Amino acid sequence: MDVQVGDILTMKKPHPCGGYQFEVLRVGMDFKIRCTTCGHEVMTPRAKVEKRIKKLYRRGEEE
Repeated sequence: MDVQVGDILTMKKPHPCGGYQFEVLRVGMDFKIRCTTCGHEVMTPRAKVEKRIKKLYRRGEEE
């Protein structure tokens, strides 16, 4: 899956705050993502994130 910095990910399961959307801050073997609801930043392994993505929104792309 081609995920880039600045993309917004909608996940299958919510963050404990109730938000489903995360912004990608760093890409590599691990992803650094920020919850768009509460602002919490998390470093997570790439395989775990890619498995849980429901929808991907590109920066500058309209829905």
